[in-house]
Amino acid sequence: MSPNDTVIGISDLSTRFGDTWIHRHVNLDIGRGEMVALVGGSGSGKTTLLRQMIGLLAPTQGSIRLFGEPLYGGGVERERALRRRFGVLFQHGALFSSFSVYDNIAFPLRELRSLDEELIHDLVMLKLNLVELLPRHALLMPAELSGGMVKRVALARALALEPELLLLDEPTAGLDPDRSDNFVRLIRVLGKELGLTVVLITHDLDTLTALASRVAVLGDQRILAFASLDEVIHIDHPFIRNFFLSERSRRPLISS
Repeated sequence: MSPNDTVIGISDLSTRFGDTWIHRHVNLDIGRGEMVALVGGSGSGKTTLLRQMIGLLAPTQGSIRLFGEPLYGGGVERERALRRRFGVLFQHGALFSSFSVYDNIAFPLRELRSLDEELIHDLVMLKLNLVELLPRHALLMPAELSGGMVKRVALARALALEPELLLLDEPTAGLDPDRSDNFVRLIRVLGKELGLTVVLITHDLDTLTALASRVAVLGDQRILAFASLDEVIHIDHPFIRNFFLSERSRRPLISS
């Protein structure tokens, strides 16, 4: 993979909290247009790694590059411009509870301080339509939304600045099977139509098999495997066997 094709480049990353090492010498390169699922056991450091990818947490050592540029350094404006190139969907949506749907989606657009309200209105309506919500939904408050609608509004906000990279933390957590399937379909369609690179943390094999072009398995403080699903499931490691090849896990793999 050439440097120009690498959207996320993680090199020799290690993370320590107190005396506990979470990651040791993690290396991971994610290419443009890929949909990569990050999986691992509880406490393996998946969410920590995701937070490091978006600059919310600095690693103890090692480096992270986004779009070929260092995530840190070079001044506030450079870092801010880099962060506008990705959007994040947090596990529970993380909507502002005191903001309407409209104002939640408008928030990152207003933060630019360069758009007038008329243009912001048009962009909010466009993003609502993009995630298959209606204009009338803009007036609702987060407490009035179903779980599936919360996810869609959060996705619309994540896409507000037209990012190239989308990061998803457990995107289908808390959704019933029908809403989960619909949301996965939406992510798959938008990923292709918008040319997104997607990184998702998930423990749900139905979501993984429907979306991921490659799977990164985090365990033993390192990346155990980074390959297609077909290749990963043939790796002999206790976590991989339990996660992918238990009786419960085999059903979505067989159906895929």
